[in-house]
Amino acid sequence: MKSTETGPNMTFKHLPLATPHESHFRAVENLIYEWARAIDDNRVEAICELLAPQGRYTVTSRFNNDRQLPMAVIDCHSAAQLRDRIKSMRIANIYEPHHYRHIVSGVQITGEQDGALLVVSNYLIVRTMDLDGNMMIYSSGQCHDLVDVTPDGVCFRSRKYIYDSRVIETLMVIPL
Repeated sequence: MKSTETGPNMTFKHLPLATPHESHFRAVENLIYEWARAIDDNRVEAICELLAPQGRYTVTSRFNNDRQLPMAVIDCHSAAQLRDRIKSMRIANIYEPHHYRHIVSGVQITGEQDGALLVVSNYLIVRTMDLDGNMMIYSSGQCHDLVDVTPDGVCFRSRKYIYDSRVIETLMVIPL
């Protein structure tokens, strides 16, 4: 990156026009959007197919993440474990019907780790209650993903939701 001074104490950084992973960007972006769309459209089971069989899905607070504390609200260590959680949501849990609407922004490939792409994105989730139509911001934060790129396509090796608040209103039944 180059720095250019344009005035007193003002420095602007110029990013290169192309990145080494530019050819994969659209596939990665579509993977992230498909995860959100599957949940928003009540096809929650479909997110298991977007996670590698030994992939990890974690939801933790920014407070815990910043301090490297291990406590997570959800911590699935495989697609099968996530599938079991969703099955339980469908047949065993009792909760007031509601649905999410994801808003995703700032998708950026930031590098590589162990052959996978490091990806960061922002999210905002609005929850709407089915019975009374009440809407509220349910969660906002950042996703830190490891995405595998293969000749067959892309999938999440790990998906870590880091929510900004230190609390979750009521309970988290539906995965983020």
